[in-house]
Amino acid sequence: MSKKRIKYICTECGYESLKWLGKCPTCNSWNTFTEEFVEEKRSLKIAYKEPEITKLTGEFKNEEYRLKTNIDEFDRVLGGGITNGSVILIGGDPGIGKSTLVMQAASKIENEVLYVTGEESVRQINMRATRLNVKSERISILAETDLDIIINTIEKLNPSVVIIDSIQTVAKQDLDNAPGTITQIRECASSLMQLAKSKNFSVILIGHVTKEGFIAGPKILEHMVDTVLQFEGEKNHSYRILRSQKNRFGSTNEIGIFEMHDTGLNEVKNPSEIFLAEHTGDVTGSVITASIEGTRPVLMEVQALVTPSNYGNPQRVATGFDYRRLSILLAVLEKRAGLKISASNVFLNMAGGLRIDEPAVDLAICCAIASSFKDISINNKTVVIGEVGLGGEVRGVSNIEKRIVEAEKLGFEKILIPDKNRKLVKSFKSLVIVPVSNLKTALDHLIF
Repeated sequence: MSKKRIKYICTECGYESLKWLGKCPTCNSWNTFTEEFVEEKRSLKIAYKEPEITKLTGEFKNEEYRLKTNIDEFDRVLGGGITNGSVILIGGDPGIGKSTLVMQAASKIENEVLYVTGEESVRQINMRATRLNVKSERISILAETDLDIIINTIEKLNPSVVIIDSIQTVAKQDLDNAPGTITQIRECASSLMQLAKSKNFSVILIGHVTKEGFIAGPKILEHMVDTVLQFEGEKNHSYRILRSQKNRFGSTNEIGIFEMHDTGLNEVKNPSEIFLAEHTGDVTGSVITASIEGTRPVLMEVQALVTPSNYGNPQRVATGFDYRRLSILLAVLEKRAGLKISASNVFLNMAGGLRIDEPAVDLAICCAIASSFKDISINNKTVVIGEVGLGGEVRGVSNIEKRIVEAEKLGFEKILIPDKNRKLVKSFKSLVIVPVSNLKTALDHLIF
């Protein structure tokens, strides 16, 4: 017989301890230990099996291994489609639209799909499908949380894609741990992954997230799967962004943009036009910039508001941008451009709900803050691009040609770029290119 004992596992790094600890000695996280049952089984002699060894000859290079979902934004993030035998993990806040996205994708896949739901009944799934106008004979619905039954169904139907909604609800009956615990999530995901690799079908796992925004369960889950996608968006905005955090079969820089409607998610083919739809040029603190998201340029509006502080400690608030990076840019503005904004409140917003981490928007942010501080508006037909260094210099950025072409396509008349990038681009008839070498030169051209 097997013995049972209790051990405590850190949900952040997987460190194991025989007693509960308030702080993990490995990752220094607080209150992350959960109680798990562990079975100590006697070792059994297993017959030796000769391993199969394959030479890397490249003979599979012409084999078709991508399964299209026929949703261009979804396929782009995946690297061209779903790879046969891959395991995809999709995380996101509650109500963001994860189940809606995978159901719409399932309806467009031309192969057999098994949709396993552990959170809703078959009737509730059908109600959602009716709202989304999804109807397909290729989709089979299974409302079940027992892993053994799910595996038996997979072997019986032999589908091309299996959707598990969600992995935290699935459990193995031979484990005493409750569904959603570290042991259950790890063992269930491992069993599904091994079956997918052996049977050559794809698995899409929907995962819950914690209040900090991380996928619930052990960190090893993200290491096990082939692709990790994050579905995010502001609840007050209708736009949703699908980001790739890990992808063994494609780029991790791609994003897919969707717009939520009553009938489901619609693809946003040209995000620049959407994000600039409400832009007006008569407001101070508003600047247009071009960011690269994956392989495509996105033009967006940077908004800044600078107000006098009536208290001793001025506020610094950033939405869609790193707060620490904002503090650095404010220090550069004060030291290199002579703007005395240390006693002012500064509020920064990336319009449209996007979050930008690219340094190429630094110059646009500085110009927007200076515009609001001086109460002078910037021409709404101008685009500003460039990274700002601590010395006030404007550094070169990548993919400058793509950014300029996108600005010209949308009818802009002038664009400020780093001086280093000027020799890398050709001249444009309808667009004036202004190279700038430092922050002071850019501000003098636009504001002072």
